[in-house]
Amino acid sequence: MAKTQLNVRVDEATAEAARERALQRGVSMNRYIEELVLKDAGEVGQTFVEAASDFMKQYERVFAEEFGLSPGSDPATPGTTDHEGLPGTT
Repeated sequence: MAKTQLNVRVDEATAEAARERALQRGVSMNRYIEELVLKDAGEVGQTFVEAASDFMKQYERVFAEEFGLSPGSDPATPGTTDHEGLPGTT
């Protein structure tokens, strides 16, 4: 994967903390920062999925009423539960 150079400015205490953490982990400063960004991006993605799930649970009845479905039904087959008609189910 191609790498892009970024230049950032932080205060000396932050720079020293980053150097120490990278050293403790046995990775380069570049790798340490890259790991922090990837971790943060993953947490944001997980937060979005959790929020979307909570939203759907909260408004499931509204969607069901709007589209003529019963809560917990399969939107592709009105009037069925999520598992009815799927292979391997009874």
